[in-house]
Amino acid sequence: MHIETLKIFCDVVDNQSFSLAASQNSITQSAVSQQIRGLEERYGKRLLERKRGSVRPTTAGEILHRAGREIVHLFNETEAQIQGLSNIVTGSVRVAAVHSVALYELSEPLKAYFADFPYVDFHIDYGRSSHIYEQVLRGNIDLGIVAYPTARAQITVLDFVTDRLVVVCAPDHAIADSQKIALGGLDGEKFVGFEKGIPTRLALDRLFADKQISVQYVAELDNIEMVKRLVEVGAGIAIIPEKSCRNEVQAGTLARVELTGPGVTRPIGIIHRTGKHFSPAADKFIEYLQAGSDQGRKARESSKSAGDGAESAAR
Repeated sequence: MHIETLKIFCDVVDNQSFSLAASQNSITQSAVSQQIRGLEERYGKRLLERKRGSVRPTTAGEILHRAGREIVHLFNETEAQIQGLSNIVTGSVRVAAVHSVALYELSEPLKAYFADFPYVDFHIDYGRSSHIYEQVLRGNIDLGIVAYPTARAQITVLDFVTDRLVVVCAPDHAIADSQKIALGGLDGEKFVGFEKGIPTRLALDRLFADKQISVQYVAELDNIEMVKRLVEVGAGIAIIPEKSCRNEVQAGTLARVELTGPGVTRPIGIIHRTGKHFSPAADKFIEYLQAGSDQGRKARESSKSAGDGAESAAR
């Protein structure tokens, strides 16, 4: 039995979906079905049952899944350690990030990383924080990048960056000409916000409640681009990361007002499963994400020099 087949089976069980497992492994859904049939023929047991649009393991399937996930994890750990003996950084990195972070915080580190380590197989997904935590715990991704990270059972948080939050409004809004505004100045305003349950929304709601500020939500969205579009047409104001509105402010479609007072920053963190042994490729990516610090910059320069020397030797 190939380790890839076992991984595909575990991905089907973890996602309760043949199509999601196919996407994660860059193969067709029919190829996934063939792999599962091969396992069932090997063991002479039915391993999966389809019920009401979802996929559930049978008793035999649960046994194989428990052992299989550990086997796949051990195999990945072993590969990572062996790759660590090489001077040339190869292997794969699987990352998931929330949209507002991926769009505005990852461009520069990704550009540098791809240029310096062209042999790495890099895969990035986008999703909600809750989904990213789940995928980290399941071992489906190496790293998650989320806003307002929280340490949980089997989850370790690494520092990344801190966003500054600002108020944005249409250029003809009453506060558009203000350079600064305190949170209290937003009381009673029509507000375009993120959906309930999204960490940034939760943090802002707590902040409003602490300051006894009441805003009128006219829209609740899960996409920062849609938030900006509604603000542009005058539906209301919004509080968003400063980096996310630079293009619109420069184009004159949005006005930016500095927000004063405590709680006007948004921490961004890197999460991973506690105790995970990273491949050299993943280790280097963490260094590049954290390259804003002096230590990170030195690590990146050291990695680049070592990589250039090793690749020259290889040639």
